[in-house]
Amino acid sequence: MFLLRKPGEGRVSELVRSQREAGFSYAEPGATREGMMPGYRRKQERFELGRGAAAFVRAREAVRQWRMFDVGWIELCGQRSPIEAGSTVAVVVRHFGFWSVNISRIVYAIDEPRCYGFAYGTLPEHAETGEERFLVDWEDDDSVWYEVLALSRERHVVAKLAFPLSRMLQARFRRDSGRAMRRAVGA
Repeated sequence: MFLLRKPGEGRVSELVRSQREAGFSYAEPGATREGMMPGYRRKQERFELGRGAAAFVRAREAVRQWRMFDVGWIELCGQRSPIEAGSTVAVVVRHFGFWSVNISRIVYAIDEPRCYGFAYGTLPEHAETGEERFLVDWEDDDSVWYEVLALSRERHVVAKLAFPLSRMLQARFRRDSGRAMRRAVGA
């Protein structure tokens, strides 16, 4: 949904409620596990956050608190949803003089001793269609990494018409998200 003004919390809550029972806007929920979805663009970036158990614990907690969205031009609305399959989340984005509300649902979560994260998929009330995974990984060499993997394509007519700008915004989000995680972890 694209708007000329920032939507109030009540409007965003109403949109989230309207999407709670909606199905995903794409046919392959869970596709980020394999990293491919035919017909979708694949973008992946990794950011080193530090080394060792302490860095991993801080990174895992940062993801639990949705700190990767602390980028200034994006607002995670309402309560920060629990990281569990089925949680629905709304993201309000300010870009190019207008606002958009994008609603997604967590498809799966990963909670392993050296790997933590989740993927969420787009719902009908989203400008794009596809899935995005946020992951922190403590590698065997003791390095700790944050990764964003997106499989997406434009869905809304405005996103299709502004294709180069929507790709630019997605790249900006990946970079800013990596910076936010580095701040959160103290890297």
